[in-house]
Amino acid sequence: MTTSPARLRPAPLRKAVLPVAGLGTRVLPGTKTTPKELLNVVDRPILSYIVEEAREAGIEHIVFVTGRAKQAIEDYFDHQIELEAQLLAKGKTEILATMNAELAQAGEMSFTRQMQPKGLGHAVWCARDIIGPEPFAVILPDVIVDSQPGALKQLAQVYAEVGGNVIGVEAVPEADTHKYGIIDPASHDGRRYGMKGMVEKPAQGTAPSNMSISGRYILQPEIFDLLETQERGAGGEIQLTDAMARLMQSQTFTAYEYEGVTHDCGDKIGLLRANVALALKRPDLGDAARAAIEGLL
Repeated sequence: MTTSPARLRPAPLRKAVLPVAGLGTRVLPGTKTTPKELLNVVDRPILSYIVEEAREAGIEHIVFVTGRAKQAIEDYFDHQIELEAQLLAKGKTEILATMNAELAQAGEMSFTRQMQPKGLGHAVWCARDIIGPEPFAVILPDVIVDSQPGALKQLAQVYAEVGGNVIGVEAVPEADTHKYGIIDPASHDGRRYGMKGMVEKPAQGTAPSNMSISGRYILQPEIFDLLETQERGAGGEIQLTDAMARLMQSQTFTAYEYEGVTHDCGDKIGLLRANVALALKRPDLGDAARAAIEGLL
């Protein structure tokens, strides 16, 4: 029987890991010199949406796991003195306030490197010393979830009730289950699923459900010990799902089908869809965006 180390009184969720070391090969050549996380969706980089979601969920400390050529990510959340001075001098105070709202607060962000591309599990493990012995979130930084409240806040609300480990999931077509990590549910109550297993990219026709793991996790710190010894799995990489499956032998896992629309911005068409969908929703841009799109059709 599995148990949750924080079932009665879950420890506060204060920290999040954002693995941003990936090369963005699915959206080349756009990512040749620009980190994929800084590609624009309408007028903000993808990462801006992700950080906003983390802050809304009450995250106080964000740990970026970076790689080579990712210095621009750290710079994005820092002051740009010359630009700010010019905006102020020209009276462009509204855009200046918007920029300043995104800046890192003192001690809010840490940056550590993943020295080798060994997979998501290895990237998360690289943050172990900064996270320490407390629960933490993992947010995939190329997946925007358009929802209110944000997807991570929805998961955090479930975590506050049940403790343990909470995984964000969404339904995918049966024909596409081989492309994702898929949960094996043991029970089902509304949007919540008790879990008895999971598999990374199951062979077509063998998936235990059509509920895919979609880039939002709340995990207990014991996962780090398992990641340290985790063997390579699918794609020759250290898979986070493999370590989670091992942790499930001693801790509870709850999957939650969050409300919202998911945009995979690490894919060319997904990035295009995100730009169109979010532009159409903007009060200041929606009408013009719709007219521009209709003019092309």
